[in-house]
Amino acid sequence: MDEIQTDEIPLFPLPNVVLFPGARLALRIFEPRYREMVTDARSGPGLVGMTVLRGDWQQDYEGCPEIYPLGCVGRIIDFEPLPDGRSNLVLLGLQRFCIRDELQGRVYRRASVDWLEEPGEAPEQSMIDGLREAVELLLRLNPENAAADLWAALPTDPRRMIDQLAFLLPLSPLEKFALLECSGASARASRMIEIVEFRIAEARVPREGRGPCH
Repeated sequence: MDEIQTDEIPLFPLPNVVLFPGARLALRIFEPRYREMVTDARSGPGLVGMTVLRGDWQQDYEGCPEIYPLGCVGRIIDFEPLPDGRSNLVLLGLQRFCIRDELQGRVYRRASVDWLEEPGEAPEQSMIDGLREAVELLLRLNPENAAADLWAALPTDPRRMIDQLAFLLPLSPLEKFALLECSGASARASRMIEIVEFRIAEARVPREGRGPCH
């Protein structure tokens, strides 16, 4: 993966998207401020920092709503301009970051960031096996979310596989953000097992039935 040569990046905060290193994220760009962001990004290193909106962000969406300070930067690897000025693009996730300061001077948000290094160790095979067993059970309990080709689409490198799985699983944005917060694939896999097992317990409640409420 290419070394990132800058610590100043544009920010693209969304309420329901969490990017992970190695994942590919397709986006449609239509707001004028983000059209300008993409134009500026493509004239430079092509970087866009994906962050997650937090709190009551709907009240100030057009301004500067609160965001989580941690995110993942992606590089634009595909760009398709549309006739009406909108565009489609694909980001390849590169590296996690923590926002140091937000910067002024653009209609879109920018920040100086600290890059977060990932520990190099891979998860134990027993942890990967346990995660796969839990994920397969969750998908069986929620067949509308099942993807037959999920495992075939994952990389063979255990570290990249964990990040791709975190990106692809049908989890809530806050659950995915909790995974992004983890430092390294082993910690992320452990947290993923906890989240998936909780989801399994939730999914089983309607099947097992509940007693009447009084």
